[in-house]
Amino acid sequence: MKSSRQSVILDIIAEQDIETQNQLMDALSRRGIKSTQATVSRDIKELRLVKELSPEGRYRYISAARDESADHSLRLRKIFRESVTSLVVAQNIIVIKTLPGLADAACSTLDGMDIPNLAGTLAGDDTAFLAMMDNESAELFCREIEAML
Repeated sequence: MKSSRQSVILDIIAEQDIETQNQLMDALSRRGIKSTQATVSRDIKELRLVKELSPEGRYRYISAARDESADHSLRLRKIFRESVTSLVVAQNIIVIKTLPGLADAACSTLDGMDIPNLAGTLAGDDTAFLAMMDNESAELFCREIEAML
């Protein structure tokens, strides 16, 4: 229910200028979705909607322009700098050694990113395995990781 309501909210603000939460509630109601002001307020926060000045001089809700890949890249860089002790490429597999207990954080961050040719990750306590689609992709990504360190 929540995700479908939030999807409709994104559709609404893409199709029309919505200035207030009440206008958004009315637009939702016209689409058959009853919602309280508190729920709409939480949705706005969770969707990271912001108000911008429209060309007509009125404010409207828009989806915040966030570069998620940049956020992930910064997070990955921090995790790797603080936790990776070594890495090696074995054909299409990258083996990353971390401080104890941190391999899962490294894999979780990698899984959340859109990394070309990454087939999947597997984490132990202090060892992470990254399966790449081919040897060349593994070599290339390993060099990127080394550059982060």
